Amino acid sequence: MRFLKFDLGSLNSGEIVEIILSGNAANIRLLNSTNMSNYEHGYNYKCFGGLAKSSPIRLAVPNYDHWFIVVDMNGLRGTSNASVRVLS
Repeated sequence: MRFLKFDLGSLNSGEIVEIILSGNAANIRLLNSTNMSNYEHGYNYKCFGGLAKSSPIRLAVPNYDHWFIVVDMNGLRGTSNASVRVLS
């Protein structure tokens, strides 16, 4: 499985993550470190986000933790690239 992975480090509840897509629609997933490991190993995981058809996408961090953004094309056609930043 191919995907883009962005390590956001430790973020506080309420911080906003902005994802800018270029290319086709893509799946955007906000995962904490435990769920990131599960995702990478093909285990069940919980995430925030979903299918993004337009850009930018803004996701609020639900609680303090170490967070990652994953952009993948699972179940979709085409290609996509992304840039990610945490808004202050």
